[in-house]
Amino acid sequence: MATLVGPSGAATVEGNHVDGGTLAEVVGWELKAEGLCRGDVCLLVPDDLRSGDGVDAAALWDRLGWPVVRAGDDLYLGAGAEVRAQALTGGVAPDFTLRDLQGEPHSLSDHRGKKVLLVSWAPW
Repeated sequence: MATLVGPSGAATVEGNHVDGGTLAEVVGWELKAEGLCRGDVCLLVPDDLRSGDGVDAAALWDRLGWPVVRAGDDLYLGAGAEVRAQALTGGVAPDFTLRDLQGEPHSLSDHRGKKVLLVSWAPW
């Protein structure tokens, strides 16, 4: 079991395989027959990344050039550059959700209107 975390939420998944409903819930993109869709925009998903009603999310994000981070069993899928650029233009930090040491999710949007100090650390 792994935790999939994206801009819209978090879910428990089996490895990198993510079903279409979970993908929509976590990253806001819905997996349809025509591809990965958000509103009227659809991106083709290669057949080698599909399996049944799901997709290898990490490999897809990698191919799209979107940020993907693996930390232990957790998989964090970030928004594409165009989404990040729009958010930065507005002067508001894009929302994200991360888990604390106890595994509890925390979203930046939970602290809107407050001063926030974000400290990050990586063992590499």
